[in-house]
Amino acid sequence: MNNKIMRSEAEIFADLAKLCNSKGYLHAIAYFCFRDNVISVNDEVRKEDILKQYGDNRLLRTEISTLIGLACLSTLDLTVPHHDEIEKYINKTESLLHELHESMNPAVEDMFKLDEKNQLVQDFNPFQQGVFLREPIFYGGESAYDFQYRDLSRLKYKSDEDWIINNKGYSIDELLEVVNAVRSLQLDKMNQALPEMLKKHPRDWTYLDAHIFSVEEVVLKLKSSFEIATVRKIIESFVSNENYSFSALDDFNQKNAFPIIQIYEDQYILFQSYSLFEALYESPFFWFINDKNYRNQAMTNRGKFTEEFSAARLSLVFENSRVFPNVIITNAKGDILGEIDVLVMFADRAIVVQAKSKKLTITSRKGNDQSLQDDFKKAVQDAYDQAYSCSNLLLSDDSILIDEQGSQIDVSNILFKEIYPICIVSDHYPALFFQSRNFLKYKVTDVIKSPFVMDVFCLDVLTEMLKTPLYFLSYLQRRTDYAEKLLASHELTILAYHLKNNLWFDSNFSMIHFHDDFSAELDLAMLSRRDGLNGKDTFEGILTKYAGTNIDGMIKQVERRNDSRIIDFGLQLLKLSENTIFEINEAIEELCRRSNHDGKNHDLTMGFDNDGLTIHCNNDELSEASRTLKSHAELRKYYCKVPEWHGICIDPQTKKIRFGINLNHEWQFSEKMENKLSTMAKPSGQINLKTKVKPPKVGVNDDCPCGSGKKYKKCCRS
Repeated sequence: MNNKIMRSEAEIFADLAKLCNSKGYLHAIAYFCFRDNVISVNDEVRKEDILKQYGDNRLLRTEISTLIGLACLSTLDLTVPHHDEIEKYINKTESLLHELHESMNPAVEDMFKLDEKNQLVQDFNPFQQGVFLREPIFYGGESAYDFQYRDLSRLKYKSDEDWIINNKGYSIDELLEVVNAVRSLQLDKMNQALPEMLKKHPRDWTYLDAHIFSVEEVVLKLKSSFEIATVRKIIESFVSNENYSFSALDDFNQKNAFPIIQIYEDQYILFQSYSLFEALYESPFFWFINDKNYRNQAMTNRGKFTEEFSAARLSLVFENSRVFPNVIITNAKGDILGEIDVLVMFADRAIVVQAKSKKLTITSRKGNDQSLQDDFKKAVQDAYDQAYSCSNLLLSDDSILIDEQGSQIDVSNILFKEIYPICIVSDHYPALFFQSRNFLKYKVTDVIKSPFVMDVFCLDVLTEMLKTPLYFLSYLQRRTDYAEKLLASHELTILAYHLKNNLWFDSNFSMIHFHDDFSAELDLAMLSRRDGLNGKDTFEGILTKYAGTNIDGMIKQVERRNDSRIIDFGLQLLKLSENTIFEINEAIEELCRRSNHDGKNHDLTMGFDNDGLTIHCNNDELSEASRTLKSHAELRKYYCKVPEWHGICIDPQTKKIRFGINLNHEWQFSEKMENKLSTMAKPSGQINLKTKVKPPKVGVNDDCPCGSGKKYKKCCRS
């Protein structure tokens, strides 16, 4: 039996603070930064290298930031301790951080709630309590890649350029160049650290030197000419020498907003370049709101950025003609009924985006129930309520949609089949996935799907990896269908799984939890695409398995045609397994070969759990081909007793889609259909595609199965 007494969080934190103020403790922090933030590689970065960042023994950046904040509470001591002393610091730190994490676990009694009769409250959700949220808020990991903070900062603050120049003395471009130079300089120093240490006695080994830099070094690193005074101004925008309070884990850590530490007049320490990039994205807004004359304009600009960025990224996927920012919905009288920040329309699908710029307050981080609820309402719930209301208005015949130029958007001929409400926040919102799952109140209809909550960084990655309408909509469809059955610390983990394995599960599953390391290949791809890392920018999965196939060509046709009659066919293709894809490709090749040979229609039918697909291959006159396909699809749908069926007709010569049909209605018994079925050869259970299209075994003197009327030996056998 373990009789160890659990200490309070406050006691552990006090011990950690005392340790961080030990003589020469900065060298221990430098060690943690090198061990846990640096990836050691040779020429090409591989998945295995990225996976090291997900090790259980690694300190999170939030933990390292806590150590930095505590160390800076007293006068900094750069003395190099004996290596045995540094090792003691390291071991004691890890022990205290582990104990601190354990102390944040809620008590067993917090899992339950009793009513006045001392009976369990059945609908009580413990995860809506602040005591359960403090841990995922602190340990939930980063919301963004560091390069996203860098790149999006330029967009976020472009409207504030004049204020920055007039009040800070430098431009946004200069700010970004200097920050990039500091990071690049630090990487150079990291690469030099180990060879330099090998020249010294082990007692003198330290990683701290790799984190120290001067203004002059940054100037030399810059490719363009910079005045030293400008560089110093930029660096010191992220320096604070003011005394500050940091007495609890959830307190505001000043070193997150000011990650550069001044040690001498012209020398500085930066432990985590990630923190500098995050401060680059977050801190300028607080500069602005301290100027009471500019505060309102800054708020307006922040909201404008979120909307414009969302529209721009979605336009990369759906093209400008299908993306409508700032849509106003009115009635015939001109009364405003609703406003959509960004509306996307593709065939009979719509995406309704509502953006907010609310951050999680310090009070919420401390676990205050009411504050958490209030922050979430302003950041997400209000956005969702607005998105849901506007989604309903899209379905109303009385609604009039006006774009930002004042022109009417014609939706009179669109019968929306699916509408996706999306809520987007502009800043890092800790434990957003967890909070949305437990706090968000939403409704689902046959048309309006479950909400999708994300930040701008997630949208950035989604539109980077899913660059075409069908791929993007396919993910939205699956992600919202499984809304209540997926668990992850971050949305990108689920996306990474989808890109690798296709997000499809049997209807019988109840819950799936995705470990963080699922994101490793996605991390590598994004770093390679956007930050110049030498690694694979696309990994094996849904983005590669269709390449060069007939299916790939058909998917592209569906996307180009923007036709509601074939979009479901395209989405169905993206659900199929890799083996099935190759079998269908073989089937299409065979159908086209036969049709070209005998000029007749040849077909393939597949049935699934709730729908099915029929492919016809012919060059028949359009009305006849359409009648034949519809009749066949209706019969197959009836036989399979499913609510939906898709049909397409392809040209045997070009293998292009001629037209498509959608049958979407609940199954009902019909004597007429039963009579038709009695004359049709019934398929046997699960269709084996290879068997379906493979020519039957026939003798050389038998009639050829292609229907030519010739002997097999004089026809297809030859």
